[in-house]
Amino acid sequence: MTTHLTLSDRLVATWYTPRLTVLAAALLPLALIFRVAATLRRMLYRTRVLRGERVPVPVVVVGNIVVGGSGKTPLTIALADALRSRGWHPGIVSRGHGGSSATPRPVRAGASPDEVGDEALLLIRSGHPVWVGHDRPAVSRGLLAEHPECDLIVSDDGLQHYALERDVEIAVVDAARGLGNGLALPAGPLREPASRLDQVDAVVWLGEPGPRRRAPAFAMSLTGTRFVRANAPAVAVAAEAFRGGGVHAIAGIGNPQRFFDRLSELGIRATVHAFPDHYRFTAEDLAFPGATAILMTEKDAVKCLAFADDRCWVLPVRAAPDPALLALIEEKLRGSQTARDSRLPGDQGPADL
Repeated sequence: MTTHLTLSDRLVATWYTPRLTVLAAALLPLALIFRVAATLRRMLYRTRVLRGERVPVPVVVVGNIVVGGSGKTPLTIALADALRSRGWHPGIVSRGHGGSSATPRPVRAGASPDEVGDEALLLIRSGHPVWVGHDRPAVSRGLLAEHPECDLIVSDDGLQHYALERDVEIAVVDAARGLGNGLALPAGPLREPASRLDQVDAVVWLGEPGPRRRAPAFAMSLTGTRFVRANAPAVAVAAEAFRGGGVHAIAGIGNPQRFFDRLSELGIRATVHAFPDHYRFTAEDLAFPGATAILMTEKDAVKCLAFADDRCWVLPVRAAPDPALLALIEEKLRGSQTARDSRLPGDQGPADL
């Protein structure tokens, strides 16, 4: 296995080591400070010392409490699609991780991942309106102004972005990695204490549900078995096409091993190359002598289109959450909408956190 990991990626490896490492132990004092600050910040929003902003439509936040990928973006798309099929008109907001633009802006087909981020380009392919930026309330206002037909906002990530009030909170956890060593940043991967999972409306596990929490738990899987050519998406082949020699695989996602494991499940034995999350690929990164095929994720493919050749293939995946999750979300949305309709003009109502 070839790795192209930074110091931060090596720190991530420490977080998911079963035992307490020397590095994690050395960082415990900073972790304590981080945990106290995160708890205090949330308390200030809950007591409305710091006030979040409520936008005119319900908001569903799909996030997590750990650093790294857990399947949030595929779940965001799946939920937006399912809610659209039930009569809603969702718009999607995101921070635009990996992009250079911090100000609120719409995402258009053909936008550069260097500007709006790689995940935003996956979101816009879903056909839903998408805006990105660091200020989620401002991003949501911009989206609603451009798309007044939208009656729902789905936020890809942003569980800790309390400046945007929300009606439904969904926390996603990768069952394969769980909560790591259970420590706060920087000694561990936790953005908030594990007890935060007791306060969300639903915990969605990528894989089999983990330890029981107070919040309802749902399972989710990522499906996909056919590959499409990166520079010609109309060309698709089955996994059997890559069961020969000379196959390489790249992954610059939060948990590259998840992609590599999926290839193994499909019977593909590839030489794998792990890159940092949101890595900006160059043609040199794909210069594998003798490679007959280079397999990659959708998230990586959007950054390789400019130089991808006929050896580059993408494995599209779709989230398949428990149908009961959608029923729970819609029940809460209907209740939230009824409560909004009953409020007097100008009444902000209580914080839904």
